[in-house]
Amino acid sequence: MATAFDRTHTDDLIAYLSASPSPYHAVASAAERLEKAGYRQLSETEAWSGSAGGRYVIRAGALIAWYVPESATAATPFRIIGAHTDSPNLRVKPIPDTGSAGWRQIAVELYGGTLHNTWLDRDLGLSGRLALRDGSTRLVHIDRPLLRVPQLAIHLDRSANEGLTLDKQRHLTPVWGLGRVEEGALIAFVAEEADVDADDIAGWDLMVHDIQPPAYLGRDGELLAAPRLDNLLSVHAGAAALTSVTDSDPRHIPVLAAFDHEENGSQSDTGAQGPLLGNVLERSIAARGGSLEDRARAFAGTVCLSSDMGHAVHPNYSDRHEPGHHPLPNGGPILKVNVNQRYATDGVGRAVFARACERAAVPWQAFVSNNSMPCGTTIGPITAARLGIHTVDVGVAALSMHSSRELCGADDPFLLASALKSFVEE
Repeated sequence: MATAFDRTHTDDLIAYLSASPSPYHAVASAAERLEKAGYRQLSETEAWSGSAGGRYVIRAGALIAWYVPESATAATPFRIIGAHTDSPNLRVKPIPDTGSAGWRQIAVELYGGTLHNTWLDRDLGLSGRLALRDGSTRLVHIDRPLLRVPQLAIHLDRSANEGLTLDKQRHLTPVWGLGRVEEGALIAFVAEEADVDADDIAGWDLMVHDIQPPAYLGRDGELLAAPRLDNLLSVHAGAAALTSVTDSDPRHIPVLAAFDHEENGSQSDTGAQGPLLGNVLERSIAARGGSLEDRARAFAGTVCLSSDMGHAVHPNYSDRHEPGHHPLPNGGPILKVNVNQRYATDGVGRAVFARACERAAVPWQAFVSNNSMPCGTTIGPITAARLGIHTVDVGVAALSMHSSRELCGADDPFLLASALKSFVEE
């Protein structure tokens, strides 16, 4: 059983989280790691080679990477690590400049299943991408105190501690200064920060992020507190697994599929319900001279580990959890099961995951929801249904999921990455 704390891996995860405040940054940061391992970016509009080696494609906030071994044929199955790059947050509206009572504010829209109160009274930065008139994009990362969603003082709401109710439209609008509202002020400011002409900006995808950096927490530093653990921890672990196979000759073709828009249903051209992953896999097969028959054979032997954060047992709310399944931080990755297919795991998938963990000497845990509590879902069932490939749901146990700042075990990122490496190297 692996019990050693690998600070190097978790330190690198901290650096990755800090550099990735938006899905677009998460993709760029993962691509940097892949490039260092010899992977090369392909364009979707150009012809692809079927030669051996590592490749990846980027589409906005999604990334698909794969490694073709020297021994691969057109019918070689894939070993896919599925994850997602997006996290619940507050995103800037098309007309952002607003205000009230002498305050300058920024109009935001809620993205995904945010824990609203966790965005109150936090120093917030701004990140995302700008779309320029020449067709290019520019990443933006303003990582200093810029915005804040101020909570109402208890003197003006004596019942706040008996039950805080936040109106999504009225109570979550950040402030960023004083004075009258000026149309175009935010984009002019962002343009200056990005060193572009404001007139060249034709569109934007901007969002706020908590600027407090990730940190080890606890008496012995055994916990990790950080934003966007859901689900950049899995993207980082998947990238680590893929970069580890470049000196080996695995029997399968390892793939990392990091989708966007999981937090709002995956229905987009960069989400798991879109055609991106299927197109990439089929083009890879075709580039190696594969036929429809080869595609069918490859997909029939393919397995996907859908890796996403899961729930650790909460010490203050243990009654909300299934009594016989209490995953704890640093107990190793979790196998997520739901017989109603909110998770895609079945008994055969359990065996695949167990073998990967055993080969890596990694402990693992099982998670199932309390029957009285609704179960969340992942890209797992979507991937299984869309592509017809065997899929297993796994992850890391965490507290404060969908908070602006989440909590997991400091050992678990390394343990997950070790299990994923074992899975793709089989």
